[in-house]
Amino acid sequence: MASPSGGEERRLSAPPPRPGLSYSAPPPIPVAPPVPRTVRTARSLWLFSFAAGLAVLLGSFVARDSNLQRLRGVVADMASGSDAGSVGTAANIVFWGSIGALLLVTVLEAAVLAAVMGRRTWGRWALVLLLAGHLPVMVLASAFLVPSGAAGSYVVMLWGAELLLAFAGLVLLFLPPAGAWLKRQRPRG
Repeated sequence: MASPSGGEERRLSAPPPRPGLSYSAPPPIPVAPPVPRTVRTARSLWLFSFAAGLAVLLGSFVARDSNLQRLRGVVADMASGSDAGSVGTAANIVFWGSIGALLLVTVLEAAVLAAVMGRRTWGRWALVLLLAGHLPVMVLASAFLVPSGAAGSYVVMLWGAELLLAFAGLVLLFLPPAGAWLKRQRPRG
């Protein structure tokens, strides 16, 4: 090549040689360890728990007219002398507030379960707190959402199954295989 300053030719140096093949180099994409059986089972138990809780909410929504009628009677007994409009409004607030609170707790539990499946170790402890908070919300909502008779016993059985499944799933998340899986180095994304 000719140089513009004086016509001297300069040779360009060759690129450095490539390194040889090595089997010790890490792969470009880290391999995610397989999910242990205890974590898969815990996830399944939590999903069944969500299904049981959502079945209660769906049943309460479908039977909302009878539930609201029953609640109007309860509110009217508690606040005697109130007009029908305020009794109906209070019954609506209590009914929809109970459904909303239970739905909110279930959605939060599902979000934290997704974080646990994303290998966030704090998620297990957040599930403990959420499950502990789920119980008082359920007890409070039971005063408004559990109908009398056989339908009420089905609601109580589904809620019992929901809590039992969630607790069993939570216990599985604290077993050693689950802890080892959660504490392994998480792939950087």
